[in-house]
Amino acid sequence: MIAVPHHLSPEEYLELEHNSQHRHEYRYGLTYAMAGGTDNHDRIALNLLSQIHGHLGSSDCRFYSGSVKVNYEDDFYYYPDAFVTCDDRDKQDRLIKRHPKLIVEILSKSTRKFDQGEKFTDYQKIASLEEYILIEQDQQRVECRRRQADNTWKTFTYGRNEQVYFESINLEFAIAQLYQGLD
Repeated sequence: MIAVPHHLSPEEYLELEHNSQHRHEYRYGLTYAMAGGTDNHDRIALNLLSQIHGHLGSSDCRFYSGSVKVNYEDDFYYYPDAFVTCDDRDKQDRLIKRHPKLIVEILSKSTRKFDQGEKFTDYQKIASLEEYILIEQDQQRVECRRRQADNTWKTFTYGRNEQVYFESINLEFAIAQLYQGLD
């Protein structure tokens, strides 16, 4: 992510974003241009979409990928690679969701450190968030961080030939399905 070195209010950011041809994320007054993805990133996202979409079916939960923002107060507006919300309050705004229960980021060299650190710290502020998933592009590895009853987080890691489990939406599938069709 590349910061645009000019502080903006959340309202100014939303106006800028509404009129921009390129996506930007917002964090504590700074905007960041979104980097382009890779073919593997895109394929993993599509495979994930297929798994979650088929699982959710006609439930009240909704799955979003990459073009809808997640927001917390005036602190941040992020575009997760994927997320699920089951909260009726998230039906009010078609561009911004505030009550996700599952957020997924597909790691890249340019975003890895931020996704694993500061972004996770920010996401923890969202009371509805139950699970934060980090998916590697270059190896079959999925890290699931789950909120515990005492509001701490526990990490579960899945690798080659294992079943991945997203507890927040009760979905289990073979990790190989995420990486199907990658070059």
